[in-house]
Amino acid sequence: MKDRGFDRRIHEALSDEALRANFRRAMGGFIERRALQFPDEEALRQRRDRAAAIRADSLGRLPELLRLLEQRLEANGIRVHWAEDADEANACIAELLAERGIDKVVKGKSMVTEEIGLNEYLAGQGVQVIESDLGEFIIQLAGEAPSHIVVPAVHKNRRQIAELFHRHLHGVEPTEDVDELTAIARRELRHHFATAGAGISGVNFMVAECGTLCLIENEGNGRMTTTLPPLHIAVTGIEKVIERLEDLAPLLDLLPKSATGQPITTYVNLINGPRREDDLDGPREVHLVLVDNGRSRLQARDDFVDTLRCIRCGACINHCPVFVQIGGHAYGHTYPGPIGLVLEPQRCGLEEAGELLSACTLCGRCGEVCPVEIPLPALISRLRQALVEPAAQGEAPLPGQGTLRRPMEAALWKTWAWVHAHPRIYRGMSWLLTLLRGLAPRRLGGWTRYRSAPIPARHSLHERMRRRNGR
Repeated sequence: MKDRGFDRRIHEALSDEALRANFRRAMGGFIERRALQFPDEEALRQRRDRAAAIRADSLGRLPELLRLLEQRLEANGIRVHWAEDADEANACIAELLAERGIDKVVKGKSMVTEEIGLNEYLAGQGVQVIESDLGEFIIQLAGEAPSHIVVPAVHKNRRQIAELFHRHLHGVEPTEDVDELTAIARRELRHHFATAGAGISGVNFMVAECGTLCLIENEGNGRMTTTLPPLHIAVTGIEKVIERLEDLAPLLDLLPKSATGQPITTYVNLINGPRREDDLDGPREVHLVLVDNGRSRLQARDDFVDTLRCIRCGACINHCPVFVQIGGHAYGHTYPGPIGLVLEPQRCGLEEAGELLSACTLCGRCGEVCPVEIPLPALISRLRQALVEPAAQGEAPLPGQGTLRRPMEAALWKTWAWVHAHPRIYRGMSWLLTLLRGLAPRRLGGWTRYRSAPIPARHSLHERMRRRNGR
């Protein structure tokens, strides 16, 4: 299962000084601003406890809340569509567009649409997709995937963005002025908002009791995407539901502070339905595509359901010492960083994404900063265990569980455990190893690529203690 592409991407990232400098600068800024937002550790702990309880309660009653959500959304005039996997979600969206003869859409930032490969699918159906988020617009020009779940183009600096705009946008002269670059993107996107037949967006939270979709953003592009086109299609995972409107405030308090160190995002959009007769603007139709794509399988497992608490703030990514060195593209999957290490092997299977689990030092920082208290280090350890151990009797296996199990290695570890459980045999083996220390191998595969091979000491600890005590 060894992913040679993963190794190659890591080494390419480590050798790219500009890329690493971009990440160090950005991640350092996020960490500093987050710390300023949470000066009181005890107050933060209480807020995290409450947010975690809200998400845990929602996941514990997920089928019930989804049924209530569908009822309230339909009553508000929002059509609900259920998609078992990426293929169903893409086909549903393409059908909605085809029925209305739409061949151009503007799209807000959405990790779920990245997950299902919506842009590529619609392009294959002859539909032009224009990314309206500035970061997504930049990487769309570059032909790249997001490198961060909150800041998609964080891996690029002003000079690289200026070159992209000059190369891809007609009549644009190179400039590294940030305000001018933003103005260029605004001018380029404005006519697309006015001429697109549909707007596609993600959803941050869904409120079941009142059938409300919540979308937060900083640029106003989300509001344009969901308001100007006559058709709005929202796409999100089934886990984003919460029960009450009052549950929204604690989550909106923590999300932007944890993500970018902002007190709150510039725009908080609460969408309750399509345009009504006395409304001055808004779409004529609103549709919600609820994507499962393995989420119900996670929700059914007590040992991994906490994965679904994630509110996509990216705090774990910002604080990860591995991510800051290699960036998001090195992971080769939709979700990078610690949350990606937990989510992708479960979503795609351990045989396909299990190698990602090696990109973790288990420093525990991700678990310390998660605003909804996902035990990320413990989940990563559990998945590493699942890579080399088959499921216990009566336990539902994870996709690809036991992929890295090697009978010889398993036998060696069983022997090691047996030796350590028998003191006399352990002392005899220790004596033998010290006697034969000159035969110890100097190379132990990948372990010794960056480390010295361990060599037994000349005398065992027991021998040294006996000599010290004159025995």
